[in-house]
Amino acid sequence: VFNAWRRFYIYTPPGYDNDVISKYPVLYLLHGGGEDERGWSTQGKTDLILDNLIAEQKAKPMLVVMMDGNVGSGGIANFGERTLQQFENELRQVVIPFVERNYRASANSKDRALAGLSMGGLQTLHTGIKNNQLFSYLGVFSSGWFANNTTLSDPQYAFMKENASTINANVKLLWVAMGGKEDIAYNNCKVMLSKFDEMNIKYTYSEYPG
Repeated sequence: VFNAWRRFYIYTPPGYDNDVISKYPVLYLLHGGGEDERGWSTQGKTDLILDNLIAEQKAKPMLVVMMDGNVGSGGIANFGERTLQQFENELRQVVIPFVERNYRASANSKDRALAGLSMGGLQTLHTGIKNNQLFSYLGVFSSGWFANNTTLSDPQYAFMKENASTINANVKLLWVAMGGKEDIAYNNCKVMLSKFDEMNIKYTYSEYPG
């Protein structure tokens, strides 16, 4: 898509190298603005958290793909329709096929999730909703379509309104989480959820103050 080398990090669960038959569900996990593919693995301690959750049987063994969400010049440019489409193209045309070709990843949409923080949440909303046939689980953390940028948000809502029944049928869980009123994206998220309510888009909301 970009005619350039791009990198992602991938987490494989304990036992992956020994079990050469099993196919694993995959979470595509996206970072926030100002970060890159290292964010979740280095700052977020993805491997330690998942190793522990799997050991405690609170999570199923899975692959976690952490890609570079920076597109074009980076920064605020990542929030435009064109850059969101470029990100979508890279995920669909390059990353998912590469992962499913080179790792024991299930190619069933029921075993595929997409989630992201802030900027990654917008990328999840754009790519996950538009490609709801590919992802059964979507996670949006500290994010939401901009209430004051209708040029970007209105087409997203129009698509959702037209395809609400299909989205609800394909997406088993749309999980939206915020950090309370202190969260920089709180108001945008609240406006977005009210739009979801109007369109009868199913979602689960969680709030963690502070």
